[in-house]
Parts: sequence; C-alpha cells; structure tokens
Amino acid sequence: MAHNIVMPALEMAQENGKLLSWRKKEGEAVAKGEPLLEIETDKAVVEIESPAEGILAGIKAHEGDVIPVGQTIAWIVMPGEKPPAETQASGTGRRMDTKAASAAPAPATKTSSVPASSTARVSPKARRLAKEHGIDLSDVRGTGSDGEILAEDVMALVASPSPATAKDAAPGSLETMSSIARLMAERTTQSWTTVPHFFVVREADAGAVNDAREKLGSAIEKAQGVKVTHTDVLVALAARVLVRHPRLNASWTGEGIRLNPEVNIGIAMAVNDGVVAAVIPGAQAKKLGEIAALRQELTERARSNKLRPSDIAGATFTISNLGMYKVDAFSAIINPPQAAILAVGRITDRVVPVDGKPGIRPMMTMTLSSDHRVVDGARAASFLNELADALQDPGKWLES
Repeated sequence: MAHNIVMPALEMAQENGKLLSWRKKEGEAVAKGEPLLEIETDKAVVEIESPAEGILAGIKAHEGDVIPVGQTIAWIVMPGEKPPAETQASGTGRRMDTKAASAAPAPATKTSSVPASSTARVSPKARRLAKEHGIDLSDVRGTGSDGEILAEDVMALVASPSPATAKDAAPGSLETMSSIARLMAERTTQSWTTVPHFFVVREADAGAVNDAREKLGSAIEKAQGVKVTHTDVLVALAARVLVRHPRLNASWTGEGIRLNPEVNIGIAMAVNDGVVAAVIPGAQAKKLGEIAALRQELTERARSNKLRPSDIAGATFTISNLGMYKVDAFSAIINPPQAAILAVGRITDRVVPVDGKPGIRPMMTMTLSSDHRVVDGARAASFLNELADALQDPGKWLES
C-alpha cells in the first residue's frame, strides 16, 4: 500500500513550508522512522521521518520549493508498486487541481481593497499581509507552486527599500532575512500588538539553586554523563509550581481559556536565524536528570538544524534564560496561545538584607510576562512568589 508524504503542519497558523533537502533519492529504500527530508518553517529547520517502510517514489517537490501544508510531495511504495496518480488536491484542500483552477474563474473579492493579480493565485495570509502593508499584489512575484503568491513573497517586498528611499538609506546593503527570521518577526509583532501583556518582576536568592545544581548535578553527571544547567533546575521547579497554578499553564483560544492537562515547557534556544523554543513535554513528571538529558539532545539538534516536528510542538509555557549572556533582567514577548513566558537574568552577587544586616548573596531577577485575558496580577504574583520560594529549597520540590 502506498503512503503519501505531505508537507506537515507544525502549528495551526502555518500555511506552507520550504523543502531544504531530501535525505533519500528517488527509487531508494527507506525504513520507517528514518530521516527522509528536511524542511524550514517559521519556527525552525526540522527533520521529517518516513511514516512507512518502502521505496521513495513520485517526488513532486525539489530543494528550495515552498509548499502548502497538506500537499503531497512524494510517496513511499512497496517494491514494484507505482505511486498513485493524483487527480485532485490532497491534505488540507488548500490547493486546487491546476486544470480546475484554470477552467473556473476566481470569484471577485469585494471585501479586499488590494487588487490581486489576474493570473496568480494568492494565499489568504498573503492577501491579508498585502492589505495591512498597502502592497499591490500585481507588484508581487509569487514563488509558490504555479506562481502562487505566498506570505513570504509579500513580506520580502515589504522589507525591500523602494528606489525612492534606497538613495536616502545609510550606506551598506540590506540584510536578507531567512523565512524563519522574517516570520518570527511577524509573529512577535502580532503577539506584541494583539496580546495584552503585563509584567511582574521578582528577585530571588539563588544560593540554594547553586548548591542543588552542584550536588544533584554531580551525581547525575556521574550516573548519566549529562551536565545539569541552571536552566534544567528552573524547568524542573517551574513545571512543578505550574501544576499548582493552572492559569499560568493555560492557553487563550479566542473563545475562552483552555487549561492544559500537561506542563510542556518550551526552552528558548538561540540558533543562526533567530530563536526556537524546544519543548520538554510532561516536565512536571520528569526527574531533573531526564530534563537535563532531553534538553541536551534538543540543544544539539537545534544547533545542527535537525529538530523534529515533535521537538517544537505543544509548549504550554516558555522559559527564556539570558543569564549566560551577562544580562541582569529583561522582559520577553509571549508565544501565543501560551498565557505566559518567564525571562531569567544572570546570577550575580548583590548586597541584600540577611538576618537584618547587609550581606552578599547570589541573586537572580525573574520577569514574568502574562496575557491579561488569561491571568490577572494576583495570579501572576502568586506563581512568581511560589517559584521564588521553591528556589530557596529546590531539594524539597525535586525529590517529589
């Protein structure tokens, strides 16, 4: 039985993905679960595994192609079997058959003030972005299949200086953004302008965290060969505290608030083209060593552009730690539909009251960004205070 390979959707808002490379050639054997191709989305570069065992056949997409989500790009067939002939669009139904599209005239859109090209199809997202930025779609060159105008085509035109403004620009060339960086900029702009952010800041004594990382980390490194970081300890503690504060682990759906049953912590990681949030699923039930081992695997895959779709999907809360960059404190932008993100600064010695007298302690500043549609100030403060308390006695929380 033939299995079709489609461009996967890693998130609800994703419309297309860019094919970077095939790991197998036409006619080569492939095992189930073996890396088959590499794609680029607005989140990251990820590896897609083969859903079945057989022969790769009927490749319809090539390296560099931008492909709509759900469209068949190849088949896995049994030896001697031929890939089925495709007579209509597959997957999500976002694509029309070429003959049908040319035969049926496109209906006029009365609600759009942006004139679309009469010869090229336009994705809904591209049409919306063109309207927002005042772009005439007849000026946009589509790079999608059959010349379809995609969102990134519109954004590329937005980013390009016009001849009138180019001469007034400062000396130097315009940096070309990858689709990841460009779409990340679009998503953070959307979050900042549509999500009602508010911020709660708390300083915490990190002395006990340093001790726990040394003692527990040393034992874990000897037993598992995995180095425990401050981020690992933060993930473990935050996940356990979030169980007691479900609104901070919730999602805004547009119709209401969804309380997520699992605590899936996204860890913000810097990569060449921006930032990805690799996910520790079910972190509330994982031991510190398990979290450290998985975080290490995710870090290695992110740096080598080998993240899998499951590595970046389903986060319910995000932690962004810039302590290694000597940052004292910062505020982070929420990743919708998540309700909050925790920004963590470096641990540094400060003069603070100790038993009523000035003393020097290793202190850390945490800033919680929350969505006011889901979380109010009291809930945010309660969570951050309990997390600060957990940092004072991490052993108690990590043993459970």
